[in-house]
Amino acid sequence: MYPEEIVQPMKAELTQHGFTQLTTPEEVDEFLKQPGTSLIVVNSVCGCAAGSARPGAIASLTGDKKPDHLGTVFAGVDGEATAQARKYMLPFPPSSPSIALFKDGKLVHFLERHHIEGRTAEMIAENLKMAYDEFC
Repeated sequence: MYPEEIVQPMKAELTQHGFTQLTTPEEVDEFLKQPGTSLIVVNSVCGCAAGSARPGAIASLTGDKKPDHLGTVFAGVDGEATAQARKYMLPFPPSSPSIALFKDGKLVHFLERHHIEGRTAEMIAENLKMAYDEFC
């Protein structure tokens, strides 16, 4: 578990761009019950979250097509919420950071850490925009 004062700026990077911080399993369930498309970023303290995942997710929202709902859980901080979100991300193993796109509560696109690590934010954004073109 990381101290809140350390992770607050990392959480704020997403919440300041319209992402809802999901901190309980119930919030995750309610978030994914919403009709339409939903993006969940599994946030992390690692460098690839800071350099690629968070900026890529934010940059992906600049086009005409984008998810209806934006949410985030923080691995290592909001453990129960993260575990609940990961149940919806099966059959993929736990991965931090990761980015999941859902349509009507069903997983339709997923970026695992190995898809994020070593890639630029622009590459992440383009990958997500292609998914939005198909599903949003």
